[in-house]
Amino acid sequence: MPTDDFSALLALEPHGPDTWVGAGPTYPWGGLYGGQIVAQALAAATRTVEPSHRVHSLHAYFIRRGDASEPVRYEVTRTRNGRSFTTRTVEARQAVGAILSLSASFQVDEEAPEVQTARLPDVPGPGDRASDSWSPFYERITLDPDPERGVAAAWMKLATPLTGDRDDPGAHASALAYMSDDVPTDAAHVLDPRAVETPPDSGLVAFSLDHAVWFHRPMRADEWHLHAFRCHGLISSRGLAVGHIFTREGVHVATVTQEVLLRARR
Repeated sequence: MPTDDFSALLALEPHGPDTWVGAGPTYPWGGLYGGQIVAQALAAATRTVEPSHRVHSLHAYFIRRGDASEPVRYEVTRTRNGRSFTTRTVEARQAVGAILSLSASFQVDEEAPEVQTARLPDVPGPGDRASDSWSPFYERITLDPDPERGVAAAWMKLATPLTGDRDDPGAHASALAYMSDDVPTDAAHVLDPRAVETPPDSGLVAFSLDHAVWFHRPMRADEWHLHAFRCHGLISSRGLAVGHIFTREGVHVATVTQEVLLRARR
């Protein structure tokens, strides 16, 4: 797999009816990245849906830590086929058992009023600064956090354009899902008074517990988008981060929520 080819990450192998197998690189911490599992699970679900239906939301629970040394099996259940809405449930499994459970809903686009109230924050653009991403698949320009408000933000885009059908909205949605698992953790980190530095040297370890994405508008994951998150509080080692994703022109393309588990590093 080329180190920065996200399309290769989505090239799942069929393994029986409505079942696919995927793999990925070894990440710095040794396990799998939650965003990879979500992205591949969404890609598997999308393969069972008519192209006229576009994903508008997903909800995922991380059940066990993934093992980077073995592939992941994605089993899709066709929960509902409707004229306007289609629902899919995906279970991601490894030898240890289920590692993720995901539900995704798809809708045929409808002619209706379009209103946006979310506004692009007044922050610097990506400019020509070097990427500080830890992932080979995307570039990230991290902005200064606001620890008092639990705010973290970054400009993000795929490291290279998608190959194959570069205009495939499902592939761009999966790429957004991949990237959306990054900045929420930072927002929870900066709010935690036990953190001595910013991630990854904060003295804390973080685990994604559950994750949700609402896809408002089609987007291109190979263009810069601002991921702006705020952690709304900490309780019982859990932080809830809520964020908005904008184009450089201020178009609100997605909303993301994530509950993060934070514990002191042993």
